[in-house]
Amino acid sequence: MTVQRRKVMLLVGAGQIGMAIARRMGYGMSILVGDKNPANAEAVARIMTDAGFECTPTTMNLASRDSIRSAIAKAQGMGEITMLINAAGVSPSQASIETILNVDLYGTAVLLEEAGKVIAPGGVGVTISSQSGHRMRQLTPEEDEQLATTPAEELLSLDLLQPANIRDTLHAYQLAKRCNEKRVMAESVRWSERGARINSISPGIIVTPLAIDEFNGPRGDFYKTMFAKCPAGRPGTADEVANVAELLMSDRGAFITGTDVLVDGGATASYFYGPLRP
Repeated sequence: MTVQRRKVMLLVGAGQIGMAIARRMGYGMSILVGDKNPANAEAVARIMTDAGFECTPTTMNLASRDSIRSAIAKAQGMGEITMLINAAGVSPSQASIETILNVDLYGTAVLLEEAGKVIAPGGVGVTISSQSGHRMRQLTPEEDEQLATTPAEELLSLDLLQPANIRDTLHAYQLAKRCNEKRVMAESVRWSERGARINSISPGIIVTPLAIDEFNGPRGDFYKTMFAKCPAGRPGTADEVANVAELLMSDRGAFITGTDVLVDGGATASYFYGPLRP
């Protein structure tokens, strides 16, 4: 008799959005919660354990390939990795240009690559991008292809990612999130070779501790105006992002892979064609 291995979810980033998705999708699974701050990982694991989930916290640095590999190996020791949630990242008000590129851009590229090597047949992943990737100027087809397909270890050497070509931390964040979207497209082809799917979600203003940092940061008034003047007239919630993730990660999303879903209350539409237009 064949003993079925335990199904494992790897949750990277111990924040409100990642936890909301994990609570929606992680029942009956072993969940490894990875975060650079061990206290954050332990806090999310404790909340989920108290709600009946099987959670284990671990320290994980998304900017380090060795750390990513170590977390994946730990998850494999728990069973078969069938789900990946990447909700880790830093915001423009939290970090320098260098940190944003190392974590949000390079780190996501490495995580999708390494997880794609081991994801179980029928497995699925979702990475949290941002509306910011939709808001910057269009890149050339050549630049988009570079972001999608350049080997991860060479990404930060691209001309468009050099400090002289990046205006500020918001521009760096936009580039990182555009790279996330393109990377998901390219990785979905590789993941399909294992019978697995990967998609991204680009949230707008979602009320989380990270968003509250932005509200109180140098661009706070801009963000408050954004959700006040978007069609929804309010910020979103982590559970509304989880609603979309549930579709993408369930059997109902079996025909969806390599795509990005914008979940921003219409803020991007208003930015291009409404009262938020610059």
